[in-house]
Amino acid sequence: MKKILVANRGEIAVRIIRTAQKMGIRTLAIHSTVDRDAPHVLYADQAVCIGEGPASLSYLQGDRILRTALEFQADAIHPGYGFLSENADFAEAVERSGINFIGPSPAAIRLMGNKLAAKEALRPYGVPMVPGLDRAIEGLEEAKEIAREIGYPILIKASAGGGGKGMRVVEGEGELQDALERATSEALSAFGDGSIFVEKYIRSPRHIEVQVLGDGHGNIVHLFERECSVQRRHQKVVEEAPSAILTPELREEMGKAAVRVARACGYVGAGTVEFLVDSSLGYHFLEMNTRLQVEHPVTEMVTGLDLVELQIRVARGEELPFGQEDLGIQGHAVELRVYAEDPMNAFLPSVGRLETYVLPQGEGIRVDNGYAQGMEVPIHYDPMLAKLIVHGSDREQAIARMLGAIKDFKVKGVSTTLPFGRFVFSHPDFRSGNFDTHFVEGHFRPEKVREADQGEVEVAALVTLFQYLEDKKIVRLPKN
Repeated sequence: MKKILVANRGEIAVRIIRTAQKMGIRTLAIHSTVDRDAPHVLYADQAVCIGEGPASLSYLQGDRILRTALEFQADAIHPGYGFLSENADFAEAVERSGINFIGPSPAAIRLMGNKLAAKEALRPYGVPMVPGLDRAIEGLEEAKEIAREIGYPILIKASAGGGGKGMRVVEGEGELQDALERATSEALSAFGDGSIFVEKYIRSPRHIEVQVLGDGHGNIVHLFERECSVQRRHQKVVEEAPSAILTPELREEMGKAAVRVARACGYVGAGTVEFLVDSSLGYHFLEMNTRLQVEHPVTEMVTGLDLVELQIRVARGEELPFGQEDLGIQGHAVELRVYAEDPMNAFLPSVGRLETYVLPQGEGIRVDNGYAQGMEVPIHYDPMLAKLIVHGSDREQAIARMLGAIKDFKVKGVSTTLPFGRFVFSHPDFRSGNFDTHFVEGHFRPEKVREADQGEVEVAALVTLFQYLEDKKIVRLPKN
């Protein structure tokens, strides 16, 4: 493998490029017209403009990307996450062209991309499931029947869904018809597939996922878990590894279950098995993401492994260089997704020029970054600027270092989620580990952040005044 086309942008493209270059592999970046001067373009060995600003005209143009790979003689394509990373048709086209797709097989992507098909495939493997109907419901009466059987509240979900689209919580039968119609319509619009199913709604779950890694020689291991329960609008914003609530026994049990999920689809490469964990620590399969996850750095920090390097090595046909017994957890890692969003205004995207953009540095601090000072934050893409990842000897130290890193991360020109991150990592419930997927809606209020900011301003003013008065004393000292 001599050259990899990186079919992505932003921090994940930079991340892939740096690892490939570390391995002595040349890189080919693609970019839209608005990303012409982006860091991933500057870091790559070669770069090609793929289209106009909107993703539909650039980063989602699979045929154009594949033609570019062939024209510039790339041996492989790494899709990163998002865009085409879980597009089975694209992966299949890449394989047919003779280029290596750095990811799982198209068959695995298709199987795990459909929640109902995934549940059916896992049935013989004894993986715990949320109670409900494991096929698409055929109408209101059937939905009523299954709801009475498993009990309210229930959750209506799109079979091909993700990101909270096509999803409705139903508390009672009177809400059912409207929820079914809305979920079906939303699923059809978002995914081109209106099939939906029903399962029991777990009121206060933890969202815990397990990183798995397989090679083409039948070896599959898990790299332990990540806690992803702090979410807004069903999107993760804070992650950590390991989880504060898992016992060693439960960690091992969930790891083995995740490996069984990977075996069920003949998984090769890096993937993530997601579980819901209830208040009694019962766990239930949620879905499998057949790609590298945004939050993979926390796993790297506690295992010492480079997941992108391992993806590339597996794609080259190499065996995993370790077994399950060789793996362990060192310390604790936390991650904050730094979005160009305004947490004071319902997390709406914030676009503009990065007038100041200074990254934090220090022991245990890592920033996976896709921007530079002076750049414009475009409206066309996901608003993530960077991921701030911090490692410590234990959870308490990791959180303390994170709060220091947030303070040192300087951004002017756009609003960011940094104040929100400070709120989360300072909150008593988060620090104690006593939280679930409703943490943000239950605790976060913009006025609380404003009060904290005002308090910091007042303290800074007092410190400045004290220093001024002390300096005046020195100036007035009589000369001998």
